Amino acid sequence: MGNFADTAHWRDSAREVKFFFVDSRAAFPFVLFLLHMRSWTFWTALGLMLFFAAISHFGFTVPVFKCWIRAFAAGRRRVARPWWTS
Repeated sequence: MGNFADTAHWRDSAREVKFFFVDSRAAFPFVLFLLHMRSWTFWTALGLMLFFAAISHFGFTVPVFKCWIRAFAAGRRRVARPWWTS
């Protein structure tokens, strides 16, 4: 067995950072909870961690989920001309 540099591959650099099943973006609310331990920060951090785990389970990343929500909110009809040139 070689060292880590021999076994790591450059394609692994694009993977999302996770701690078990929790996305790394959920660390920020958890850090806020550690800095300000109240029940509402605990429930907020837990809710966000579950949200990130749920979208990860369905194969979304946060930027992809944001684009999906934006496309869903925009609807099926796309206007070809901008509204200010009507």
